[in-house]
Amino acid sequence: MKTSTKLGLLAAAFSISAPAMAESPLPGTLTGNVAIVSDYMYRGLSQTTNNAAVQGGLDWDTGTGFTFGTWVSSLNFADGNNATTELDLYGGYGGKIDNFSYGVGGIFYWYPGSTKAAQYNFWEVYGKVGYDFGVAAVSAAVNYTPSNTITNLDSTYFAVGVSVPLVDMLSVSANFGYSSLQGLKDYTDYNIGATLKVYDWFDIDARFYDSNITTGCPVGTTKICDERFVVKVSRTF
Repeated sequence: MKTSTKLGLLAAAFSISAPAMAESPLPGTLTGNVAIVSDYMYRGLSQTTNNAAVQGGLDWDTGTGFTFGTWVSSLNFADGNNATTELDLYGGYGGKIDNFSYGVGGIFYWYPGSTKAAQYNFWEVYGKVGYDFGVAAVSAAVNYTPSNTITNLDSTYFAVGVSVPLVDMLSVSANFGYSSLQGLKDYTDYNIGATLKVYDWFDIDARFYDSNITTGCPVGTTKICDERFVVKVSRTF
């Protein structure tokens, strides 16, 4: 889609009221989300070669512990393989025991329009746990991808995070990740930032990203894994 069309659809989505989404015929709860982000970051790497992205998704909580959803983002790898969109399809099972939460599931990453030779499409499985102490919430997750990617190598991503609510509308959080790719050099990435909830209208997240990748980072003359500051404006309805 042209940029003007994307922004028009996004503006319309921000104006949708919460009750309109609540009229779903499906059992459980259906929620949606839309966002504009100054740079789409994935595990320490820019997916838009340092440009902005338009994003959105739908999530269905069946009320039985099973959840399903889809999420889409514009992107630009700038590598000539025609990938302009990422579409994620996912499902899982999870729940809570008092303040302890858990979940397992799978994600399929689809890049429609990309050349077949690029072999971008892949899937992964994940497991995650979390605990809310009140003054802070902590989480840990592991994502595993078998040899179904462009590299044909197994990969594992470990992540830990902490979120601290400061006041009702403001929280700070930090996340640390460790990527292990079979046969290649492992690397780490992290981000730290704050999220401001502007009433029930939208959220503003401002975040600093960095990684310790030293080779294979530039795309042409553009560095996609060095330190950067990213701003995201989003709404869930």
